[in-house]
Amino acid sequence: MSNKTTKIEWTEHTWNPVTGCTKLSAGCANCYAEVMARRLKAMGVKGYENGFQLTLQPGRLEEPLRRAAPAVYFVNSMSDLFHEEVPDSYIEKVLDVMRRAPHHVFQLLTKRAERMAEFFASHEVPDNAWIGVTVEDRAAVRRIDSLRAIDARVRFLSVEPLLEDIGAFDLTGIHWVIVGGESGVRARPMKEEWVVNIKRQCEAQQAAFFFKQWGGWGADGKKRAKKKNGRLLFNRTWDERPAASF
Repeated sequence: MSNKTTKIEWTEHTWNPVTGCTKLSAGCANCYAEVMARRLKAMGVKGYENGFQLTLQPGRLEEPLRRAAPAVYFVNSMSDLFHEEVPDSYIEKVLDVMRRAPHHVFQLLTKRAERMAEFFASHEVPDNAWIGVTVEDRAAVRRIDSLRAIDARVRFLSVEPLLEDIGAFDLTGIHWVIVGGESGVRARPMKEEWVVNIKRQCEAQQAAFFFKQWGGWGADGKKRAKKKNGRLLFNRTWDERPAASF
């Protein structure tokens, strides 16, 4: 990877042409972005004058165009591009920047899977965009069907924070699965058997498996600092990536 500017293990850089969001499902309860946005507002950081209120950031649209070296961008780590208050016309501007930066890879992740599928039913996915949905519990598994309906070179799941055993699920057309536990003072526990269930299904259905972190609770069921719990599963790290090149 190129010189990373984010601590998120599965990407290199973040790009936030939108900031702020509203809670949608169980995975949003302890939103890290909300906490960070409030902190940045208190610090007087430009772009966070509205805290976590949804805000379009047109001044940030061309940021990826200024980076000459190929890089991987997580789009809207501090928001959701498919939030109902983001106009289609603005999403089109974000996609236009992706097309103008074919040397980069852009990772689009949403909890608003139905709106994303509806949008891409009439818009082309850029060749250098990876499209993903968050699946934090059984109720969110339905988002996978919406994702599968989108014509994209790479489709991925972010199973973070994993809040329960999500059971059996269909990975047809899904190339990459990221799994992680919740962090922060209010972190909810993640059990090892839930992670193992997902890993085995990835192996059986030939999807790349990436284990991001244990979070605030270790594999032993004890709560401690995220760094102490680490990223090991079966005494090793799992950093598989989708079999795609750009």
